[in-house]
Amino acid sequence: MGPPQRRWQALFPSTFCVSTSPVRTLCLMAALMVVMAMPCPKSCHCSERNGVVVQCISQSLDQIPPDLPEDTVALLLSSNRISHIPNQAFKDLRRLKELDLSHNHIESIDAGAFLGVSEGLRSLDLSNNQLRSVPKEAFTKLSARIRLSNNPWHCECSLQEVLRELRLDPETVNEVSCHTSVQDEYAGRPVIQVLDSGFNFCNFHHKTTDVAMFVTMFCWFAMVIAYVIYYVRHNQEDARRHMEYLKSLPSSSQISKDFDTASTVL
Repeated sequence: MGPPQRRWQALFPSTFCVSTSPVRTLCLMAALMVVMAMPCPKSCHCSERNGVVVQCISQSLDQIPPDLPEDTVALLLSSNRISHIPNQAFKDLRRLKELDLSHNHIESIDAGAFLGVSEGLRSLDLSNNQLRSVPKEAFTKLSARIRLSNNPWHCECSLQEVLRELRLDPETVNEVSCHTSVQDEYAGRPVIQVLDSGFNFCNFHHKTTDVAMFVTMFCWFAMVIAYVIYYVRHNQEDARRHMEYLKSLPSSSQISKDFDTASTVL
């Protein structure tokens, strides 16, 4: 029994649609009309395949189409101009199994972008976009096979933690490469190859943080020492000037002699 028959029988008793051959034909024709009449976003094509398949390929779309059918099982949005995936972009598509966002201009994905579909999704294609990083929370509970190849990834600790939790597509995993890296020598190399070599971006991050902290503490300590030295030298200079001033004053014995001399003269 094909999908149009199932959709029609959801509306009418099954005994009615299987009673005679002419009636079955009418049922199939009516089911086809239902499929053709179902809501479909502008610039997209919808078809039936155990649910609705929405194809919006190469339509110059710059955002996720609104009013997608709730029984969508496959959403194909490749080769458009989408640059951002907002929070809960697919929240009403509870039956969504396949999501193709490849060959767009996607630069950012919100942490809650796949809320509502993450557990049921089986295939997610984000290849050939402009992604440099993604929040770890965006893929929470996601069990889909994911394509992330041909994006300008910046390899550092957060990306390593994201990839560790994902089920990457084995056919394209070696095409997930470091476009830039916290350590320049790894730029241009596949991320998996770098990680398999034993390098840990998170350890490097911690070491970098420790060095920065050490340099900061050293600079602060040097400033304190410099201030103490300045303070001591300044006080020494003041003390020297004071001593010279005291030395320039006549002594008490000299004053007494001068007084005696003056008395004799008188």
